[in-house]
Parts: sequence; C-alpha cells; structure tokens
Amino acid sequence: MHPAASILSLGLRKLALSALLLGVPFAGALAQQGAMPAAGTGPGVHSPNSLFAPLEARADVIPWSVLTDLKTKSEKNRILPVFSPGQLALNQKTQRIQGFMMPLDPGEKQKHFLLTSVPMTCSFCIPGGAESMVEVKTRTPVKYSLEPVVVEGRFAVLQDDPYGLYYRVTDAVSVK
Repeated sequence: MHPAASILSLGLRKLALSALLLGVPFAGALAQQGAMPAAGTGPGVHSPNSLFAPLEARADVIPWSVLTDLKTKSEKNRILPVFSPGQLALNQKTQRIQGFMMPLDPGEKQKHFLLTSVPMTCSFCIPGGAESMVEVKTRTPVKYSLEPVVVEGRFAVLQDDPYGLYYRVTDAVSVK
C-alpha cells in the first residue's frame, strides 16, 4: 500500500501524528518564512491574523521557549531530538504546561490530546514541529476548548517515540 493511502485510512489521531512524522509543514509558517522548514522542526508561528491571542506568559508553567529550543539529529532515516540538560531535568517530574488543545478523538471531552504552542489554523495542518507539541493523557476527561488550557502531570522527555513526539504528560489534570 502506498504510504499516502495508509495515512488516509488512519483516524484523526494517527493522521495528526503521521503528519508530524512526515514533517508536514504548517502553512502559516511557510508563508511567513518564505521557505519550507526542515522536516519535523520549528516552534510554530502564531499568525498575526489568528482569531486567538498568543499565550500569556505564566511563571507557573514550563515556557514553550524551553521546550522548543533543541537540536535534532538524523539516525536511521529518523529525526531524533538532542535534549539540553535543562530539558532532561524536567523528565519524570510533575510539571505544568499551557497551550492550545489539538483533539485526537471526536467528542466534547478529551482524555488524550496534543497541547500546542500555537493554535491550529485548520484540521489538516499541524501548528509546528514535534518540539511545539506535548502529548497529554489525563486522569479525567477535559472539556475541549479553543482557548488556552493548563494541565499538570508527570512530564516525560521522549528519546525515540514511535510517533516522533518529544514530550508527554501523563496522569494529567486540568488547572486554572
């Protein structure tokens, strides 16, 4: 089966994560940069035309600048992260993350979603590279919101995730 055909047969979750692995670029970032970024990289670009305000700085959350400031390396036809000591220090500790929900399943309430540094502009575009997303698995369902949300849970730095993600929060709860 052609890879594109197999991607089309996947659910929303697998489509979003497969697009991430394939390095499908965010259209707004391409327009602003004037060129295609390297596959699977980039902190995401908050479009000035977005209906949503950028994330407000908060002292109680990990700043996206910390998560997105990383290097990558190519190994066995894969792009893998090279984490800084500061990023590795976050691993397996309770952390708070603020971002925009990118649902992976249909429904008003979500237990498994991506949190992104910038809002999605369409359901077929990913807002940035793997460093601009955190996979979230919650204890109880969280109501989907177009507004930024904050979650707290066990933060993991992922060295070689099969979906190409770099970060995950498990056992998360929604906080104000």
